[in-house]
Amino acid sequence: MYKVMALDVGTKRIGVALSDFLLMIANGHSCVSRQPEDKAIEEILKIAKENHVEKIVVGVPLNMDGTQGFQANDCIEFSKKISGYEIIYEDERLTSDTAEENLRNKKIDFKKNKGLVDIESACIILEQYLSRK
Repeated sequence: MYKVMALDVGTKRIGVALSDFLLMIANGHSCVSRQPEDKAIEEILKIAKENHVEKIVVGVPLNMDGTQGFQANDCIEFSKKISGYEIIYEDERLTSDTAEENLRNKKIDFKKNKGLVDIESACIILEQYLSRK
């Protein structure tokens, strides 16, 4: 039995979410600082190992026309530094907007803690992936 991890890779922070062992539920885990990048990779690998992860879903923010822009390429390049796991790319257009709306609906003030939006975005990315499985 294993879990799936999702990453919402940003320029400053990386939101992390984990599935349950049944691969049905996405749960927010943490927010990892992107810099220094080697420490971020180390932290992600540690979380993956501790939680019996076999697959990592990386959100790729495609442009609205479906093409890859700078941010999408940055996410892909970052994910190539994660070794030992199957990497799956998931279109994550508009997840930040949806994450903010979800947090507002839960009456959670995220304005002082943007990491909450990153974690919620990672959950949305993981939910999208799990719903297709």
